[in-house]
Amino acid sequence: MTTSTSVRHDPKGLWKNLRNFLLVNLTIAFFLQIVFCPICFLNWSNFVNLYPEFLFSFAVSMALSFGGSRVEEFWDPRLSWIHYPVKRLLATVGSYMVYSFVVSFVIVFIYAWLDGQFTFDAIPWNGILEFTLIPMQIALVFMAIFTTRSWLMEWRKSAIEAEQLRSEKLASQYQGLKDQLNPHFLFNSLNALSNLVYEDADRSAAFIQKLSKIYRYVLDVQQEELVELDRELEFAQNYLDLQKIRFDENLNFSVNVPNCKGCFLPPLSLQLLLENAIKHNIASQQDPLFISILQNGEELWVSNTFQPKRSKNESSTGVGLENIRSRYRLLSEKMPEVSISEHEFLVKLPLLKIHP
Repeated sequence: MTTSTSVRHDPKGLWKNLRNFLLVNLTIAFFLQIVFCPICFLNWSNFVNLYPEFLFSFAVSMALSFGGSRVEEFWDPRLSWIHYPVKRLLATVGSYMVYSFVVSFVIVFIYAWLDGQFTFDAIPWNGILEFTLIPMQIALVFMAIFTTRSWLMEWRKSAIEAEQLRSEKLASQYQGLKDQLNPHFLFNSLNALSNLVYEDADRSAAFIQKLSKIYRYVLDVQQEELVELDRELEFAQNYLDLQKIRFDENLNFSVNVPNCKGCFLPPLSLQLLLENAIKHNIASQQDPLFISILQNGEELWVSNTFQPKRSKNESSTGVGLENIRSRYRLLSEKMPEVSISEHEFLVKLPLLKIHP
């Protein structure tokens, strides 16, 4: 409805479509004459005498191609090639062949009458029906072309729509996962700051300065699907320095990543792992918490001493590892691995590449 209306209100587009339609059918008519009478092109007189047959071929070609387009437009919104392929094939073939037979019979009848081959007193119905078989053979070719074109166009449209829906769904899911990070990170940081304020004002001030730098990074990467590993490591260093202000000698860490060029991670993956390590493990003078970040081939290993808190006051929001797994699931076939031993909790993050 929209397409036809826009064409009616666009004279240039209408003329262009009409011109293309005529040129295509003139070409088809010329080709048919070559097929049915190649010797007619050997001399000028025979070529001139071809014009009645040429007009006949041109009329048949226009009628069949026009009908094919109308049949296609009629069935497209009613029967989908994707959902009802057999029904659509039968409906298309049946309706088009009926149309082709009626139109071809009428054109043959008019052509034979104008050519003086019969009068209305003695109409050779059998001869007209027999001659109608020629346009019907042409109709079979048209039907194959229009059917193939219609199927390919709908398949292409369906594939594009499916990919768009998939991309939109993934983008929505990924954004939802990233939206969990800001409130989670801010809540835990402010909670830690509230405890620190009563202990040491100077350390609280340093904590706030570090927090502002870290939160700037959080805001910068909110719209990113992947970030460079060196940026994520710089953030992890700042985050651990921030926690060092809070825990002093109760927390120690090591970062050993010699080659981080060309490697990427989902943003704030390290923050979630480090936050979980500090939140769920003891960090005291008797049992200091040690965190290690190192590169092992195509993986980043993030480990911490496994000394879980016995207190049940530390509730988990369920973000953490599941958030990281979900984001990897949306971005790559590689998935993080988690291993727990008696003294170590280890997460192996696959380092992702961006291919041009």
